[in-house]
Amino acid sequence: MWSNISAAPFLLTGFPGLEEAHPWISILFFVVYVSVLLVNGTLLYLIKDNHSLHEPMYYFLAMLAGTDLMVTLTTMPTVMGVLWVNHREISQGSCFLQAYIIHSLSIVESGVLLAMAYDRFIAIRTPLMYTSILTNYWVMKVGLGVLMRGFLSLLPPILPLSWFPYCHSHVLSHAFCLHQDVMKLACADITFNRVFPVILVALTFFLDVLIILFSYILILKTVMGVASREERTKAFNTCVSHISCVLVFYITVIGLTFIHRFGKHAPHVVHITMSYVYFLFPPFMNPIIYSIKIKQIQRSIIRLFSVRSRA
Repeated sequence: MWSNISAAPFLLTGFPGLEEAHPWISILFFVVYVSVLLVNGTLLYLIKDNHSLHEPMYYFLAMLAGTDLMVTLTTMPTVMGVLWVNHREISQGSCFLQAYIIHSLSIVESGVLLAMAYDRFIAIRTPLMYTSILTNYWVMKVGLGVLMRGFLSLLPPILPLSWFPYCHSHVLSHAFCLHQDVMKLACADITFNRVFPVILVALTFFLDVLIILFSYILILKTVMGVASREERTKAFNTCVSHISCVLVFYITVIGLTFIHRFGKHAPHVVHITMSYVYFLFPPFMNPIIYSIKIKQIQRSIIRLFSVRSRA
């Protein structure tokens, strides 16, 4: 009996108490998901197609857009399945894989934002050495390192999930699988799975934020030393888009963390809504921020649509 229960699929959850509104909620989610796919896909196409965008800053931006696309494609099928047709079952293997990809990509995105901060640091502090330091080979190594850090660091807490027994409720609290959600259903000692993520967050998110903050303090010091007001403005403008993306990502991370840690008495729908904000808001906003602030991307977008309109 125990083994049968332990091997049973998990059950995903949409918005409890709002099941009748799920078809209407699904329309909103579908629009947001499609928008995220379109804006990030367009950005990737522009960077690939336009040789003027073949620079380290835009390569890192392409990594950011690719990460956001993967997060969207990973969560979209199960979320839309629950909201559209009330398909709540997910096999344990699929659930563990989804949780692994989701959490790994979060660390990857933090690493990409850190790499982008270093890019801006070199561009402003030592502009004459920019091309010699940030070569294509260096960018490839950084990109590979960011991916390896994200996907290797999540193996220790995710692998034990596959051999834990699950002898109680199999109902998850979201329409996608999260590590902290799954481990609570295990009938086993989950001390390691509770402690390791805290250490991992401290060594990734927290450390990344500190380094990004320190790099911008040095950037600010350099910019303030520039004599010309025009040069100062130009230097600040190159950083505003990245700072905006950093704030969007880490504020949602902090918001989600505070809700989980200190919002135990808040309605469950608040927890669920905040998790969707975390997974949808940054992927939606990042390409828009860069499209608004960077003239090269604006010109590429105008050129793309003018060519399409003439065709």
